[in-house]
Amino acid sequence: MSTLAYLKSFFKDKDVASVTPTSRFCVRTVCQPIDFSQDQIIVEYGAGAGVFSHYLLDYLTPGSQLHLFETNEILFKKLQQIDDSRASFYDQSVEFVSNLLPEDIVGKVDFIISGIPFSFLDEEAKSSILDQSYRLLHDGGEFLAYQTSGHLEDPLRKTFGNVTTSWEWRNIPPMTVYEAEKR
Repeated sequence: MSTLAYLKSFFKDKDVASVTPTSRFCVRTVCQPIDFSQDQIIVEYGAGAGVFSHYLLDYLTPGSQLHLFETNEILFKKLQQIDDSRASFYDQSVEFVSNLLPEDIVGKVDFIISGIPFSFLDEEAKSSILDQSYRLLHDGGEFLAYQTSGHLEDPLRKTFGNVTTSWEWRNIPPMTVYEAEKR
């Protein structure tokens, strides 16, 4: 998707945090923990126009599932152009993720990838999303996020009890990458 479309979304929607699509370098860094040789259940928060989604679908096994959340109307329409039976689309907020996903995957999700701007959320919403995410993951499942700053480290540590961070400089803007495991 073009930077122009992201710019339009950025100026029209207060919840869009980026003026450009995520770089392929950042996508690879965030997705590094995923074992693409195994069936995976992955949930993506803030799927945008599908930069991560396309990458994931290129590597996921036929038995995998990808659940994509995006509330921006322009980006959601682009996202829905993905024609793959492994992908499910949700145009609702991840604040209600536990109620929106199929019941049979609760506690069975392998990875949650999040690009939503947690810094835009109040503490209650942030805590609720992270708590729901923890419950969605199976033991050993991981919450993977990318943000423009280090603000998510303490909330992740509070919810998951652990977090590792790294930087991906080859992105505009550079991103802090987070990995927290349900133990």
